[in-house]
Amino acid sequence: MMEKLFYSISEVSEMFEIPAHVLRYWEKEFPFLNPKKNRVGRRIYTEKEIEIVRLIKHLLYDEGYTIDGARKKILRKRGSIQLRLDEEGVARYELKKIKEELKSILKKLEG
Repeated sequence: MMEKLFYSISEVSEMFEIPAHVLRYWEKEFPFLNPKKNRVGRRIYTEKEIEIVRLIKHLLYDEGYTIDGARKKILRKRGSIQLRLDEEGVARYELKKIKEELKSILKKLEG
């Protein structure tokens, strides 16, 4: 599904046609939308954050929820849809993706 491991805020903004300032606002309003920051302090979105952005956009723009209503709906459903993976699971998933990417790069270099 995803082509890269990490996306910048401008790439996510373009992907969903949502201004970057709206994404930053959503981070304040939705505590489970929490992209990490790289060494220079820029936000990096993983597949997990992109799926959360997709859900928030759907609830707000397609379903007509308010920010508060969307937040409450997601928090109510959080256990069943498992928005938050446990930290170990996230780390394991990210390491697996990095390993696959490194293998792909190595194969290209060898070949």
